[in-house]
Amino acid sequence: MQITWYGHSAFRLDFGGDAVLIDPFFTGNPAFVSDPREAMQGVKHVVLTHGHADHVGDALEIAKQNEATVTTNYDLCMWLAGKGLQKMNPMNTGGTTDLGAFTVTMVRADHSSGDIKDGMPIYLGNPCGVIVKAKGEPAVWHMGDTDIFSDMALIAEIHQPKVAMVPIGDRFTMSPVTAALAVKRFLKLDAVIPCHYGSFPIIEPNADRFVAELKGHATKVIVPEKGKPFSV
Repeated sequence: MQITWYGHSAFRLDFGGDAVLIDPFFTGNPAFVSDPREAMQGVKHVVLTHGHADHVGDALEIAKQNEATVTTNYDLCMWLAGKGLQKMNPMNTGGTTDLGAFTVTMVRADHSSGDIKDGMPIYLGNPCGVIVKAKGEPAVWHMGDTDIFSDMALIAEIHQPKVAMVPIGDRFTMSPVTAALAVKRFLKLDAVIPCHYGSFPIIEPNADRFVAELKGHATKVIVPEKGKPFSV
């Protein structure tokens, strides 16, 4: 499997001829340094963890241009349908959907999910993490935006993820310290990829503290260069 990080929490997974974008926040993302046309090339599936704009990102435009299917929680799917989304795969926390070459499972995340219209909040379903499983590939857990919680251990026991994208930015998610604690106490990973940092001034500027907290731990920490694919 190849993974590409586009800054913030936007990732692309490539495996077995399939390309999946998770939380494709390109437009308006200060950390996005790639060509959006290249980032979305060949993508037929978009997976969203929750309804905040910095995660929904360019999902509608990608779905329209690529005739891609968007997989996310039911409420967010229906909201996007009202904005013109044609192909959707609604689900919710705890459920798994089979997309042929891979499955997506939505799991708990401690956060919020919504948008603002005319100054009023709009509820867009539960925030989630997503676990992507494909035959012959390591199971990948994108945690979305979340705090640490002890049931991460139960999720890890059930789904056996080997790679995880873990938010470390603080203020809206775990800090580098609590994110590292989650990895050490609750997870048994081959590799962890920090995310949700280095994009906006009010969150953690880099992954240095997270890397330092995991120094000497068995899990490999991968701090990718934005827009450069790497293999796991």
